[in-house]
Amino acid sequence: MNSYRVGIAGFGAIGQAVAQSLDAGLPGLTLAAVAVRDPNAPPAFAWTNGAPAFTTIAALAEHCDVVVECAPAAVFRDIAEPVLRAGKKMVVLSSGALLRHDDLIEVARQHGGQIVVPSGAILGLDAITAAEGVIHSVTMITRKPVRGLLGAPYLTDNNIDIADIAEPRLIFRGSPREAAVGFPANLNVAVSVSLAGIGPDQTTLEIWADPSLERNVHRVEVVSDSASFSMEIQNIPSANPKTGRITAQSVVAALRKLTGPLRVGT
Repeated sequence: MNSYRVGIAGFGAIGQAVAQSLDAGLPGLTLAAVAVRDPNAPPAFAWTNGAPAFTTIAALAEHCDVVVECAPAAVFRDIAEPVLRAGKKMVVLSSGALLRHDDLIEVARQHGGQIVVPSGAILGLDAITAAEGVIHSVTMITRKPVRGLLGAPYLTDNNIDIADIAEPRLIFRGSPREAAVGFPANLNVAVSVSLAGIGPDQTTLEIWADPSLERNVHRVEVVSDSASFSMEIQNIPSANPKTGRITAQSVVAALRKLTGPLRVGT
């Protein structure tokens, strides 16, 4: 069995959930380091098997074989580039930021690194990836509680006020590339769907603010030569209302696949 030293960049709700699973013990995986703003003043955390090293983003790659990125998109490149240039694996949650730094895919290729995009809060990426032949259309419809969308740059820039809406409201229709800029904290799932299928410019995305919802709801509809299918998931929010609980769990599942004797799914 392969063994990997895992690093975590960012220690918010997702980073802490992943750290908790690693600390509890995952075969072949060791939490080696966590990158935080000030390594000399690490955040309090109830470690079971001893605390990992706390370090800076710049130094994280030297401690690890695989790095989980769950930090603000603004520092995405600072995290990813050293890891990929070192020929190591990068588990990416800010897939929207990957669109703005897609030259890093070539960096990974040249240096023997690998970018891994987990399912996050969406489903069906394996089915979309496996849809051989021609994919005619991919449409994603996202419905979110109002509180999970407040403060999005797209709403601010376009003077869209949803704070007191009483009925579901369509607030965006366009491509995941556009949404990655306008809703950077919300729509990484749409970018992941587009990367699995026909790309960030050809995929169609609708975003609805729905005051009746308590959960994030994503529906994906695909039409291709090999299959036509639709999928829907309702995510229970984590401590961060912009992120579903299943996001951190999908990271743990992706890490398990690196070492597990059985791998299910494409």
